[in-house]
Amino acid sequence: MTAELVRGQNHTLPQTRLEIRVSAGTPVVAGATLGDERGTVRGIESIAHPGSPQLPGLEVSQQAAADHRLAVDLEALPPGAHRVTVLLALPVGVGGPVRFGAVPAPFVAVTGLDGTEIASFTLTDLDAESAVSALELYRRQDVWKVRAVGQGYAGGLAAMLADQGVTEPAALAGTIQEAVTRGLARSVAPPPPRTPEGDRVRHATGSADHRPTAPPPAPEPPEPLTDPATTGPAHTAQPHTAPGPAAAGPAAAGTSAGGPINYAHPRRQHAAPPSPPPTAPPAQPGQPAQPVAGDATGWSMDERLYNQIWGMFEDLARAVAAHRSAVDFAESRMDQELDRALSDPRNRIGGAGDRAREAARAKRDELASRAREALDRDLAQLAAEAAVVEPALPAAYAGWGNPVWHAHRIPMEIPMALRIGDLHLPERTDLRIPLLVRLPLERGMWVDSGRTASEAAALMDTDRLRRLAMETAVAHAARLLAVYPPGEFAVHVIDPAGSAAGPLAPLVEAGVLAGPPAAGPGGVASVLAHLTRRVDLVQMAVRARAADSLPPDLDTGEQLLVVNDFPHGFDDRAVTQLRYLADEGPAVGVHLLMVADREEASAYGPVLDPLWRSLLRITPVADSHLADPWVGHAWTYEPLTVPPGSRVLEQVLAAVAEARRAAGR
Repeated sequence: MTAELVRGQNHTLPQTRLEIRVSAGTPVVAGATLGDERGTVRGIESIAHPGSPQLPGLEVSQQAAADHRLAVDLEALPPGAHRVTVLLALPVGVGGPVRFGAVPAPFVAVTGLDGTEIASFTLTDLDAESAVSALELYRRQDVWKVRAVGQGYAGGLAAMLADQGVTEPAALAGTIQEAVTRGLARSVAPPPPRTPEGDRVRHATGSADHRPTAPPPAPEPPEPLTDPATTGPAHTAQPHTAPGPAAAGPAAAGTSAGGPINYAHPRRQHAAPPSPPPTAPPAQPGQPAQPVAGDATGWSMDERLYNQIWGMFEDLARAVAAHRSAVDFAESRMDQELDRALSDPRNRIGGAGDRAREAARAKRDELASRAREALDRDLAQLAAEAAVVEPALPAAYAGWGNPVWHAHRIPMEIPMALRIGDLHLPERTDLRIPLLVRLPLERGMWVDSGRTASEAAALMDTDRLRRLAMETAVAHAARLLAVYPPGEFAVHVIDPAGSAAGPLAPLVEAGVLAGPPAAGPGGVASVLAHLTRRVDLVQMAVRARAADSLPPDLDTGEQLLVVNDFPHGFDDRAVTQLRYLADEGPAVGVHLLMVADREEASAYGPVLDPLWRSLLRITPVADSHLADPWVGHAWTYEPLTVPPGSRVLEQVLAAVAEARRAAGR
């Protein structure tokens, strides 16, 4: 059970290999220091920060972000390290907030490698501080514990480092902030801004000054990154309350057993951005109203639906969490009453004890029944809302069975997000919430082709499971091709042994791949070298603000690399290049879609750990692996499947090919 710590409280750690997850409402710098028994940091060689992210047994993020995951192996720390202190700071000189009192309270959680949350801490009561010691892992009599610290520093990062005994803290703080600034300069913030003509700005050739002008959408759900969101969303799901109530708009067209659907959820966003563009025209008489999360002036329908879907996710998470908590309370109360009744020896003779048991169980059943009634009301409301929302979704948010795909036309503007599956909880498995990831992709994906803990995977033949995994990857690649403007997205495939010829047939026959699937060591090396060169050149152009200097033969559109049966066919150099693409590629438009058995790949050693920690793990069959650290749920991921006998995938790829020919791409 998760320990929710308050400032100063500690908790024993049951294991030594951990992840520390940080979630904040704004980009923050995350680092960690190694201290001795008194907490003193001996020098800069004992500090992990964006400019030097790795120490023995410790790895932190390389740039500022709203969500971080720090890897810790307590047994691998240097012998003199008795304390690991996690530090958070706001970036300076980038135009963002300058004090923690102006941003949502950061949340820090210590988890196991399987995503199980061990302890968590919310850093409240911060005001003028711009840096904070969040928590510390410390060793006491050969036992490791975690303590919630929450000590803020108005003097910023330099004051915090000085407090830990670091010499020349101001110089080191400047080095860290400089590394953060370089990281922000090469990052591309999604969604891309709109020009006055309504076109998206090209990400790879844009300068670092380009920033989105669209209103910020609701955050994504938490994603377990060790399994990973990562999620995501779990995302890593990403932290996840949409501030502000939403007004009930004219879209409340569906009905449920309790009457009209009410979209006035208390946590849905409705605030509009400043200087909004003209609003969308209202529905014509006689036409069904479109379901939207309120009437947010200036928001596009995609933005409203995106916000509504994540509002539904949050509502379902809270409703189920409340029900489970009420049931746990009822069980705990019954146990306490039974202990009190049976502690009196007189109740153990005759029927007094039996009557006490019956009374305690009756109270338990009554409380549990009330909790279930409340949950059923909430679930019925959400199910009625989902029944109205699902048919109204655009193609990017819709499942393959939605008729919108049969009339889909390749757009001239990328959508805000893409649906990659559904999420549900065991309390009501037919209530599915679309799992959306932001576009451009902020992280790659790992399609696990191995036997997972799910019953569906355990009962399936290994070859069939691997084929399904590759078919899942092909379907995701097709969806990405279909929602990007012609020529703005390219797909490369590495199939070392040529074992995926069958699942890859739709992409190959439609002629939408950037080239034939690469096979053999030579093909693997060629594709990786090509994409590594692209990342290097675009990074240099963005840093130098010299996009015009890129070679004319360089494709600056988004790139997706699909890798089958990893790591077969990869030598050490190829693995290093792949890790480089996973780390540096998303910021400049190069993304990974891996297909492999994670258990099998783990035999290749810890060198692959950073690779799959950076990717969102999904499965070709239903699997309850997406951990939600905010309410403790294990969400079941359900992949999107093409209806049996449907030709929708081939039709969509044919439309992609036709749009490319029409655009001369």
